[in-house]
Amino acid sequence: MKIEELQKDIQAYAKTIGIDKIGFTTADIFTEMKERLRRQQELQYQSGFEKGSIEERTEPQRLLPESKSIISIAVAYPSRMEKTPRGTKGDRRGIFARASWGIDYHVALRERLDKLGEYIKKRVPDAVIKSMVDTGELSDRAVAERAGVGFSGKNTSIITKEYGSFVYLGEMLTNIPFIPDSPIEDGCGDCTICLDACPTGAIVQGGQLNAQRCIAFLTQTKDFLPEEFRTKIGNRLYGCDTCQQVCPWNRGKDSHFHKELEPEPELVKPRLKPMLHLSNREFKEKFGHMSGSWRGKKPIQRNVILALGHYKEVTAVEDLIAIMKNDPRPVIRGSAAWSLGKIGTDVAKEALSHALEKEDDEQVQYEMENALFAMTAN
Repeated sequence: MKIEELQKDIQAYAKTIGIDKIGFTTADIFTEMKERLRRQQELQYQSGFEKGSIEERTEPQRLLPESKSIISIAVAYPSRMEKTPRGTKGDRRGIFARASWGIDYHVALRERLDKLGEYIKKRVPDAVIKSMVDTGELSDRAVAERAGVGFSGKNTSIITKEYGSFVYLGEMLTNIPFIPDSPIEDGCGDCTICLDACPTGAIVQGGQLNAQRCIAFLTQTKDFLPEEFRTKIGNRLYGCDTCQQVCPWNRGKDSHFHKELEPEPELVKPRLKPMLHLSNREFKEKFGHMSGSWRGKKPIQRNVILALGHYKEVTAVEDLIAIMKNDPRPVIRGSAAWSLGKIGTDVAKEALSHALEKEDDEQVQYEMENALFAMTAN
């Protein structure tokens, strides 16, 4: 069987199973990416969520010794929703980033890669295959860039000409020697809109991200959010879309091709106050199918509390006081104290003073003292 014929058949089949773009590249070492990752490590710009060593992340044959090629896939997702719920004073809402709309994209892409793998195995019975989505060692973006799926933008996203950067990426290592596609020319030019718009200055320079400052990363952490970022998180509960929203390549890009990736408005833009009281079970039942739930309830609830402080939502004071007094989690109690300080009512101030007398966690005490000081200063 000719490789060219097989490759064309795979491309045609991919379209029938919901893969919007597909590209092929070699299993050669990602030399440039290796240097970039070493630099990121030296500068301590990594998020800590990365899997594997630098060698495993850049040398495909460490993951599959027989590998000769990598197939890169992209699945487009929506950037807008119909009938977007509007938050109002007294009934504020948070927002999940677009990458968490619909079902967990890991599930959606794995299903497609599994089907693609089955098809390839039928055509080439001795094919060896290893698939990955996001949580694998390889960099999805580096693979997609070299496979010609899109170019790597200054915001570190892969940008496709057809769908902008609103695409999920996955890849498949195989021992089949496919003909590699050519990388796409860079399309950013002199544009620095994403760098200028980043709320925290996380995009250090074109193509370099300090994950420790990136709101998308910060919303997923479980500890206290550093104070300098609390006023910048706004009402984001998971992720951040700013650098994608402002990108000229994303103007007019809104792909509604896959029903399972469509957003449920009440889930992706949920009411804040009810989320304060969700049990673990309720959280999993309601949000468990979304990728934004992967870190569990705690970081989401912390972000809900910070969002209420951001809005200075007076109607949430009683709820926040109850949380500050009774929640067993120091991060949640301390975050509630910060938000009460931001809201700044007399009731909040009195509650902070009383709670401080009984609090025995040093970090929570610090948050309470800071909140009281800020209220006194104002």
